[in-house]
Amino acid sequence: MDKSMQEYWRRNLRYMAILLTIWALAGYVFSIFLVQPLNAFQLGGFPLGFWFAQQGSIFIFVCLIFAYYYLMQKLDKEFDVHE
Repeated sequence: MDKSMQEYWRRNLRYMAILLTIWALAGYVFSIFLVQPLNAFQLGGFPLGFWFAQQGSIFIFVCLIFAYYYLMQKLDKEFDVHE
């Protein structure tokens, strides 16, 4: 594998690691471990901890899918591997 493809995969893995870390924070830390402190705040009339546990982590996951799509389109064009 040449140098440019190694750089491509290195950046792809970095994007995935960052996005999965954000997902883990939203899915586990905010909705399980920090639920009590977050419940002190309201979002749409509901406690913020409850919102993260019920809807927030799913909403963030969908946003991360679109972010990954955007980042990979940009990366593919930069390394000329787009379709």
